[in-house]
Amino acid sequence: MPVNIKAVADKAGVSVATVSRVMNHPELVTEETREHILSVMKKMNYTPNWFARNIQSTRTGMIGLLVHDFLDASNMEIAKGVEAIAHQKGYHVMLCNTEFNPVKEKEYIDTLIERKIDGLILTSTTLRNSDLDKYKSKGANYVLVGKNKNINRQNIVYTDYRTATEEAIRYLITMGRTRIGLVLGEYPKPEIEEKLEGYKRALRDGNLPFDENLVYESENSLEGGFLAASKILEDRTEMDAIFASTDQLALGVMDKLKSAGVRIPEDIALIGFDDLRIGALVEPKLTTISKPTYRMGLMAARLLFDIIEGEGAGETQEIALQSKLKIRKSCGNKG
Repeated sequence: MPVNIKAVADKAGVSVATVSRVMNHPELVTEETREHILSVMKKMNYTPNWFARNIQSTRTGMIGLLVHDFLDASNMEIAKGVEAIAHQKGYHVMLCNTEFNPVKEKEYIDTLIERKIDGLILTSTTLRNSDLDKYKSKGANYVLVGKNKNINRQNIVYTDYRTATEEAIRYLITMGRTRIGLVLGEYPKPEIEEKLEGYKRALRDGNLPFDENLVYESENSLEGGFLAASKILEDRTEMDAIFASTDQLALGVMDKLKSAGVRIPEDIALIGFDDLRIGALVEPKLTTISKPTYRMGLMAARLLFDIIEGEGAGETQEIALQSKLKIRKSCGNKG
């Protein structure tokens, strides 16, 4: 018969609650009692759960990954990268959905820290430096994915959205486009702000005026892109190119423009951001900016485990990964 926690308690001459504390909160048990119970477990060949296996190292074998949207393709790529490294280390990943809600994000973090989780990876965080300093004072290990203007001097992995957007807009300008519209999603705010800044800089460098009437905001989804394009057509806004802050928006824009008889790229060139796989399957194939989301997950996890294992103690690292413009038919390229 398999050995259970009650059998261990009976053999050790203690209560089930004491055995449970040894497995879940060893700091609450005297060293003598803890060693006695661990010895009984070993003699009885008792295999406790994943949490208990890490008692003697005081590690839980768990890290938390907080993302703003489970369904966002970029978040899933980040999660794949994090999980790949965690699996190599023998760890499990607890995935939490924050929905850009600062209260919800803090509740998740507080709960995970209370459960002695070994580390956290926070994507598109809404927190500020003061919040993170509080968690650091509690001994929490964490790494950020994505920049936030309210945060500095933290361990972080990010890509430069401003520079990537500048490159895309400059390319449209070299293709002779002079009325370049911008369709922005609502979140994450730091990314949106960087992309808007890159758009403005590229226009300025190309001696083109910034016209706020060419900027449209919508929900970051296919439907959002469709609605933004509908509004552009309804307003009769003159454009010869559109840069969308995500591929989902760009594909929604494309769908509406095509249904309205607008030719892409002859009438309006189109560029997205993210390099979703479906972008290479639609017609015309979508020009896009490929951001290294999978690598961001890998690097964030590697950095976190360096901290957990003491290799990065006392050092703050900022790791910047480059995005790449993928030129396809939707902006005039014949390939």
